Amino acid sequence: MTEFLHFLEGEMQRPGNYGWFHLTALALVILTTVLLCLFAKKVKDKTFRLIVFLFWIVLILFETYKQVIFSFNYNDANPTWDYQWYAFPFQMCSSPIYVLPFIFLTKEGSVLRRATVAYSATYVLFAGAAVMFYPNDVFVRTIGINIQTMVWHGSQVILGVYFLSRYAEKLNFRFFLGGVIVFVCMSATAIALDLIVPRFIGDETFNMFYISPLFPSTLPVLSIIYPLVPWALFFVLYLIGFTLAAYLMYLIPIGIRKLTVKKEAAA
Repeated sequence: MTEFLHFLEGEMQRPGNYGWFHLTALALVILTTVLLCLFAKKVKDKTFRLIVFLFWIVLILFETYKQVIFSFNYNDANPTWDYQWYAFPFQMCSSPIYVLPFIFLTKEGSVLRRATVAYSATYVLFAGAAVMFYPNDVFVRTIGINIQTMVWHGSQVILGVYFLSRYAEKLNFRFFLGGVIVFVCMSATAIALDLIVPRFIGDETFNMFYISPLFPSTLPVLSIIYPLVPWALFFVLYLIGFTLAAYLMYLIPIGIRKLTVKKEAAA
C-alpha cells in the first residue's frame, strides 16, 4: 500500500504558465476538440451519449485519484486517512460529475438534457477555459495532480465547445436560460453545503463555489470584492458576473455562425 501511494505521489518540477507541460495540455485539448467537432458533431444520439459517458468515467476516475492523494498520509508503513474538506468535489469545475449523467441518461429533446447541455456549454466552459489559459496556482509538484487538473479543465473546454457545435442550430435565448436555471440551482446547493457542512467538520475550510458567507472567496476579482461589500451583494455580483461570462460563451458561436452565413451569401 505504501509503495502504491508513493507511486501516486510522484513529483516533478512545478509547471509554469505556458511552459512545456501547460502548452502540451493545451495542444491536446485543442486537437481533441477539433476532432470531436469535425467527426462527431452529427453522430447518432446513442453515440453522442456514449461519448459523454466515457468522458464522465474518466473524470470520475481522476477525481477519485485526487481525493485519495489529498487525504491519505502514508507515514512510512502506516497509512492514515484524514479527509481534506477543502477539496470536497462541489465546485463549478466539479460540475461535470453531477450534470453529465443528465445528458447521457436522457433522450434528445429532454428539458433536463437541454438545460444541462446549456450549463456545460456556457458556465462550465468559461470556468474550464479560464483555468486552461491561465492556470496560475493550480499546478503543484505532484505529477498526477497536474495531469488531473489539465484533464479536468481540458474536458470542460472540449465538451463545452463540442456541445455548442452539436447544438449550434438550436442556440437561442431559451436554450441559454436553461443553463442559467441549472447554475442558480448549483449555486443554491453550494450555499446550503457551505452553511451546513462546517457545523460538523470543525475549523476546516469548506467553501463550495467559493461563495460561502463563512470563508473569504479566493477567486480572482471576487477575492477583491468579497471583503468590501455585504455578503448578499457579493453573491448577487457573483451570479451576475458568471452569467455575463457564460452569456459571452453563448454569443461567440452565434456570432461565428452569422459571419459564416454572410460570407456564404456574398460568395
